[in-house]
Amino acid sequence: MTAASSELTIGQVSARTGLGVHTLRLYEREGLLAGEVRRDGRGRRVYSAWDVEWLEYCTRFRASGMPLVTIRRFAELVRQGPGNEHIRLGLLHEHRDLVVERIAELTTCLEVIGFKIDMYEKHLAQGGAGDLWSPP
Repeated sequence: MTAASSELTIGQVSARTGLGVHTLRLYEREGLLAGEVRRDGRGRRVYSAWDVEWLEYCTRFRASGMPLVTIRRFAELVRQGPGNEHIRLGLLHEHRDLVVERIAELTTCLEVIGFKIDMYEKHLAQGGAGDLWSPP
């Protein structure tokens, strides 16, 4: 594959990542990309496979609740190059701990919802919901 054929347009990156064109531009403006977005001879954005991989990580970071400020800091550290891996690792450890806490919280919520579903199903199977959370 030649360098030119490995270059992707913003539309192609949007299709591959599921991020909209406006979101990709926002990520660039906000400093969330680990590399500088190159431009072709006509000034259009040109992305590499590595950029797409980074954006996929960003998408997962965001989906897991990582704040943009943390992604920006992580991207800054990556752009700085080797020597700060321990700081990057610390950011990832901190975020993982938050995700684990959130999963535990959501698991408890799911248990409560399951309990209420079971109660409603049992009461409805017996002919009605009865006094389930009826006002006094």
